[in-house]
Amino acid sequence: MLNIVLVEPEIPQNCGNIARTCAATGARLHLIRPLGFDISEKAVKRAGLDYWNLVEVRDYENLHDFFQKNDVKQMWCLSTKAPRCYTEARFEEDCYLFFGKETKGLPEDFLEAHRQCCIRLPMRQEARSLNLSNSVAITVYEALRQLDFPGLTDYGKMKG
Repeated sequence: MLNIVLVEPEIPQNCGNIARTCAATGARLHLIRPLGFDISEKAVKRAGLDYWNLVEVRDYENLHDFFQKNDVKQMWCLSTKAPRCYTEARFEEDCYLFFGKETKGLPEDFLEAHRQCCIRLPMRQEARSLNLSNSVAITVYEALRQLDFPGLTDYGKMKG
């Protein structure tokens, strides 16, 4: 199982899209506070997130709390500032993929402390960044591809 870690996410629609990716892939979602939105059961129902029950969501006060409660053997930090392309990463089962808040990304000191784990998605120089939920989906599916899509259906049912 992959682990998606959102550090201080701000935009509820992005979190909803990422939760849907987690639901479809079986990834676990870790949310590091502060959050820019409400994830109470009432708020989730009001938002119509009918797949939320398919997602294992864990909530933490801060990064320190997260690392106290999780045994992270492999992690990758996604950042536009990273020196390596995400295709250079070799993803392992149960790895943790860290993504920062929409307006600032991951904290600079966190990136520096984990420099060897920093990867980026290639894009044009004049483009600031990709949408957070798109970045998560691209990275999750690359990791799953490398792991041969464990537990996922790889075929469809077309008529005719």
